[in-house]
Amino acid sequence: MLMAVKYQLGDRLTDTPPQSAAADAAPQYAGWLAHLSHARRLSPHTVAAYGRDVRDFLAFLQAHLGGAAGLAELRGLQISDFRAWLAQRRTDGLNSASLARAVSAVRSFFRYLHKAGVLENTAISGLRGPKLPHGVPKPLSETGALRVVADAGDLAAEPWIGLRDVAVLSLLYGCGLRVSEALGLNRSAAPFGDTLRILGKGGKERLTPVLPVVAEAVQAYLAHCPYKLAASDPLFVGARGKRLSPRIVQLGMQRLRGALDLPDSATPHALRHSFATHLLSAGGDLRTIQELLGHASLTSTQRYTEVDAARLLDVYGAAHPRARG
Repeated sequence: MLMAVKYQLGDRLTDTPPQSAAADAAPQYAGWLAHLSHARRLSPHTVAAYGRDVRDFLAFLQAHLGGAAGLAELRGLQISDFRAWLAQRRTDGLNSASLARAVSAVRSFFRYLHKAGVLENTAISGLRGPKLPHGVPKPLSETGALRVVADAGDLAAEPWIGLRDVAVLSLLYGCGLRVSEALGLNRSAAPFGDTLRILGKGGKERLTPVLPVVAEAVQAYLAHCPYKLAASDPLFVGARGKRLSPRIVQLGMQRLRGALDLPDSATPHALRHSFATHLLSAGGDLRTIQELLGHASLTSTQRYTEVDAARLLDVYGAAHPRARG
């Protein structure tokens, strides 16, 4: 008899186990979702997306095998079965990015079953998802980044909101924070010292140095903020005193793009890219930048070397006499 467990379905929770999973596989699905949430500390959005992908996989198997998939069926799947599933998902209209995520989700599910000692399926090691185009970060120039931060307050409806916007963008460019990390800070974090403790992705903490100009921008905002903020209140608030929404920051950056004639790639997250790229250009080493950004893998940080190399080639092409010839 199944225990009463919560299963992820879309963006909500339900007590109903996947109907396409046999009685012995359904609890494993629930255990896997719990593992993603608590052990791996993935975001609720990611857990929901992975859950949908594996539910779709189990639904495919039900039709493909002629019955609900149990542990024995999962153990016995061949590479041809996995490829048939991929072919079906392509027929369903999944784009390459969604298909790559679905492959990652199914791999994660089988990896969990193996590590839990439930079953092992070696065929899945031959499963290959679509190759995605290699993206390179698109930072602003040093001049562009400084203009964005300096001019952010000029378009605000009220002076204190302008000071708030300058403070938020100063944290993104001056400390390399993600928007969610900056807006997740509470009032107790300020006034800043020489370093700031940040809770990043996966619940991982890191310390980032704080430039005096960044600390001063935050203090200027707090000095003019019309709301009395307790230590447990959000540091950055909107016009109604609630925690500032990332959407407001994005809309503000959109207005700045128009005012400063910046490209569409000039987003709030581009300021984080700019932080890393400008440090690298100034001689910063990759390991240090990795720690400052909170990247789990050095591979993520190495993308910025490609940006810097491209910049050097542009300078070379424009300045070298033989290149101009």
